[in-house]
Amino acid sequence: MAMKKSQRSLKRWTKQKWRTPSGKKSSETGEVYAPAKTIKKLKSTKAGRAKLARANKAKRKATKAGKQHARHGLHKGKKR
Repeated sequence: MAMKKSQRSLKRWTKQKWRTPSGKKSSETGEVYAPAKTIKKLKSTKAGRAKLARANKAKRKATKAGKQHARHGLHKGKKR
C-alpha cells in the first residue's frame, strides 16, 4: 500500500538533520531550529546571515513572552 502525501512528507522531514545555527540547544541560546542544509545555505551569504539573525531575534522575543512557537519567517513559502 502506498503512503499518503502527508506520510511521505513526515518521512522526508524526519530524515533531515535539524539543528540550531550554533549547534547548541535552543533553550540555551534562543536560536531557531532549521534543517542543517538550510542553515549552511543561509550562513554562506550576507543576506542569509541577516535573515538568520532576524529569525533568532523573533524567536527570542516570542520565548521571552512565554510562547512556545515563534513566527520567525524562516520557513515561509516552503512546500510542506
